Amino acid sequence: MSETVLESGWALVVPLKPLWLAKSRLAVAAGDAARPSLALAFAEDTVAAALACEAVGSVVVVTDDPVAGSRLAGLGARVVPDAPGRGLNPALAHGAATIRRGAPGAAVATLNADLPALRPAELGRVLAAAGGHARSFLADAAGVGTTVLAASPGVALNPAFGGASRARHRDSGAVELDLAGVDSVRRDVDTGEDLRAALALGVGPRTATLQNVCNVT
Repeated sequence: MSETVLESGWALVVPLKPLWLAKSRLAVAAGDAARPSLALAFAEDTVAAALACEAVGSVVVVTDDPVAGSRLAGLGARVVPDAPGRGLNPALAHGAATIRRGAPGAAVATLNADLPALRPAELGRVLAAAGGHARSFLADAAGVGTTVLAASPGVALNPAFGGASRARHRDSGAVELDLAGVDSVRRDVDTGEDLRAALALGVGPRTATLQNVCNVT
């Protein structure tokens, strides 16, 4: 894939921790040994679905994990290192800045890496709605966090993820997208209960394979 981020379509930033650090809360349900593999499967299914969305022009993954980076690049994502190394929000800002250095007119959105049930058509609906606002976001299924934060061309992303990010993004002036029928875009996975809910929606092939290995039902 070309190192130039496409001007057409949304450019997505997907952040991913080193796999050995990712998804610690899933250890209770799936076992600590399976946790890195699940985190990678979630990310692969998320990125594959995002790249299949007609509204998406490119996906940039911000990660320092060499295994994840190689696998996600193989799907067609552009992988950049987490040069700031100061946590989630600096990583997202770095990804957005990287995109806009190559494509100053890009519309940029963040997308969580733990959306294994993601449907391309549902993501397309979210991005179509986001296109009507300078800056907007989609709350997660729990109604506390955020799974998508979007900024139109020329608008700073200003991410405020972590914990109760729904309230922070709303207070920052971003418009909350009130959409029905986009459950797969809201369903991030942090716990065993979250994973069971994602499995009920129907997950991507990589996560589905690990469902049996980890005995998560």
